[in-house]
Amino acid sequence: MPDSLVSRAEQLFEELDSLPLHEKIDAINGIRRSLHARSPFAGEPVDFVEWVPGGLVEGNDYNPNSVAPPELKLLEHSIDTDGFTQPIVSHLEVDRRVVVDGFHRQRVGRRSESIKARLHGYLPVVTVRSERGAREDRIAATIRHNRARGIHGVRPMTEIVAALLLAGWSEALVAQRLGMDADEILRFKQVAGLPELFKDRAYSRAWE
Repeated sequence: MPDSLVSRAEQLFEELDSLPLHEKIDAINGIRRSLHARSPFAGEPVDFVEWVPGGLVEGNDYNPNSVAPPELKLLEHSIDTDGFTQPIVSHLEVDRRVVVDGFHRQRVGRRSESIKARLHGYLPVVTVRSERGAREDRIAATIRHNRARGIHGVRPMTEIVAALLLAGWSEALVAQRLGMDADEILRFKQVAGLPELFKDRAYSRAWE
């Protein structure tokens, strides 16, 4: 039965060869979307990689990760030589994609003329779960990706922790979502130096 199903699908897919490029890409995305909906791994974003026009994939304004020019050049060389081995993680926002992880891959894919030509202006994208689409959740997801690689800037991280706390997240929630401990949260609050971040903290009166 599985072999017969694959054989019938291959016969159907032969029709793709006659389609113009953009229609073929749309059809392939649609086929992958249908397969994803029936996949035992439908809950995993990586199960559905689709090709999206690069102009619809936009960087976010909160990523604390920065890459020096030599490393960015190396990334471009890697993608140019080895191809895209990791998709860009994104959030679907109406008719555009906002990058959650892969800001520099997106940047290289949109700016490198050789890569753009090879990919016909498209970029490989996966989409975060819709229930994780709120801005604070997307920020947390970006931080988790960065911290898993051991890359993030102190000052931008401080601003993000402060913003999440000021948005009403508890210290425990920030620590949980960003993969930090209580001491790290306290240090970022101290670096931020904003009095309102300490309004609920009890202080020792031993100095009296």
